[in-house]
Amino acid sequence: MTDDKKTSHPYPKAAGGIDAVLSSTRHALEQMGPIRAARALYRVNQPGGFDCPGCAWPDPQHPTIGEFCENGAKAVADEATNRRIDAEFFAQWPISALLEQSDHWLGNQGRLTQPMVRRPQSDHYEPISWPEAFALIASELRALEQPDQAIFYTSGRTSNEAAFLYQLFVRLFGTNNLPDCSNMCHESSGVAMVEALGVGKGTVSLEDFELADVIVILGQNPGTNHPRMLSSLQAAKRRGAKIISINPLKEAGLVRFKHPKQPFSSATELTDLYLQVRINGDVALLKGIMRELLDEEQRCPGEVFDHAFIAEHTAGFEQFTQALQQVKWTEIIAQSGISRQDIRAAADIIGGAKNMICCWAMGLTQHKNAVANIQEVINLLLLRGAIGRPGAGACPVRGHSNVQGDRTMGIWERPPAAFLDRLGKTFDFAPPREHGFDTVEAIKAMHHGRAHVFLGMGGNFLSATPDTALVAEALGRCRLTAHVSTKLNRSHLVCGHTALILPCLGRTETDLQDSKPQFVTVENSMGVVHASRGRLAPASEHLLSEPAIVAKLAMATLADCALDWQSLIDDYDRIRDLIERTIDGFEDFNQRVRTPFGFTLPNAARERRFETATQKANFTVHRLPDDVLLPGQLLMMTIRSHDQYNTTIYGLDDRYRGIKNARRIVLLNPEDIAELGFEPEQSVDLHSHFAGELRIAPGFTIVAYDMPRRSAATYFPEANVLVPIDHVATRSNTPASKSVVITLANAR
Repeated sequence: MTDDKKTSHPYPKAAGGIDAVLSSTRHALEQMGPIRAARALYRVNQPGGFDCPGCAWPDPQHPTIGEFCENGAKAVADEATNRRIDAEFFAQWPISALLEQSDHWLGNQGRLTQPMVRRPQSDHYEPISWPEAFALIASELRALEQPDQAIFYTSGRTSNEAAFLYQLFVRLFGTNNLPDCSNMCHESSGVAMVEALGVGKGTVSLEDFELADVIVILGQNPGTNHPRMLSSLQAAKRRGAKIISINPLKEAGLVRFKHPKQPFSSATELTDLYLQVRINGDVALLKGIMRELLDEEQRCPGEVFDHAFIAEHTAGFEQFTQALQQVKWTEIIAQSGISRQDIRAAADIIGGAKNMICCWAMGLTQHKNAVANIQEVINLLLLRGAIGRPGAGACPVRGHSNVQGDRTMGIWERPPAAFLDRLGKTFDFAPPREHGFDTVEAIKAMHHGRAHVFLGMGGNFLSATPDTALVAEALGRCRLTAHVSTKLNRSHLVCGHTALILPCLGRTETDLQDSKPQFVTVENSMGVVHASRGRLAPASEHLLSEPAIVAKLAMATLADCALDWQSLIDDYDRIRDLIERTIDGFEDFNQRVRTPFGFTLPNAARERRFETATQKANFTVHRLPDDVLLPGQLLMMTIRSHDQYNTTIYGLDDRYRGIKNARRIVLLNPEDIAELGFEPEQSVDLHSHFAGELRIAPGFTIVAYDMPRRSAATYFPEANVLVPIDHVATRSNTPASKSVVITLANAR
């Protein structure tokens, strides 16, 4: 096989650098052209500009020009592209033909420019006016036997203002069916942290990274998913902090980093200790580290654990340490795949540091025992007293630019009673109290005929969710599916009997209401709320803002509602006034958010106030996971490629892993490839095994990679078909996309 036909090539040993600059520049010029690209990128993440539509990593207090990463530049270019999709496009392309195209091709066609409808039995979308579209949705909603037969989904890019109006409309309609992308990513973090710390958000600020002595990164690949984080890690490392990386794959962005603003400087060696844990071996590894710390504390009392903090601020310490001592080292080493020598090395680094931050992402949250994963991280922080002091704390890194803000605004199928009380008081109604459907439950409700209308506020529901074939059936059984979107995606094509595409303004675009420019707000990963002002001309005169879409839908649907929705569209300050009246922490919202860097929401755990059942931070006890692999079986996790943001595919290369022009690939340990009787570059079918059920994903190319034995990695959404709908995290109900049992078979 010649090199140009190979899938796998040598990959860089450092993230960033000139390659990142060239890749982002090339993509920006292809999508926007030089003038529009310069205007857009000049404003991103700047005071008076717009918030990057990519990840939720916070902005520094003193941003410089070019305050964005490679994937952020691509996210901006993808939204601000000069390419357009109009009625003529849909007249030329039947839905059946569009379904044959790749996700990459679909997203590359450009911005949606006018509302479209697919009538029952039709193979084409056709234009529809906005009033007709709202009347159609309202008619279907009012025809339901009960409000709970409708699903109202939200993606994490929705602004605070749109999210607040959306949840208000849905609850005035009479349901809490508000699933969102949190259900599929950090829901496990929220469940775990609320129980242990009393808050479901991170406890650190960006400034804490300037004070940390050790930073532990677990189940996270910042080089691809949160590249601006690498600047903070580089600064910490240059200051003398130690970094421990815990991840099954050897990722370039965790090894070495060249700052793109200094592309010709030497790379910084980021990781001091890289532990390539087996997939879902994190509980075992963390128990091993804490066991070493416990042994050292017993040898040198008072020198390892923060006993003053533990005595004053925690509960359950004795039970936790007693259970920890019962864990066998043979099980720890076997499950984690890490030697005791390396576990001891990690404990030595952590035990010798004063201030520790632990960061994590999907590598911890998408397992059956995901809640236990995160609570073991919290246990480690509590032993060191590393909560509620400068330079220390918990840092769940969110992957959507406002997913945390959406939850703050009330996008939640299980809203707290206190929130509903305030909402009802502000708007003089009785909000529904029964919990709604989360994402997995919503899929099942549609599939079983218990929900008939699906409305998606952003996102690509079909490609983002597990068990793709079942989700496709579920959406197809709906009477109506409607998607508020900026770009064409597969969810528009696998749709209900009637389907609507509702095109909205993007984050980059000017939002004029009643002839006056408006701005929206977002909340980043660390609880900072700030303004976002689009500056580019809209892609079409027919686009509406997300707040306007929600308000007009409410006006069409809620005939007896006395709220003046039109006034809220005309001036978003009025929406923020209502948020201030309803949600704690938003006092003087309109005034404070107009400061250049916004304001930080209250976080009790940062002040060592733990609003739990015990009024203290809680140690928790968990068993080791009981993953059992039969001969020939592997544990597969789904991952992003470098040229991808969630379900949006920018390109077909994965530069940081050396993958060229391919997405249907499976990464395997070279020894596993040989033992199973296959060869690199061979085409295979992947079979997933769950509860006696078999799912098949055909035509994947084997790539040899530096990773633990009996582990496998594949890209989503291509491998989502292998993730069973019932394979979910205990208590959070998050799809366990990071621990799917598979076997390989010769390609059919």
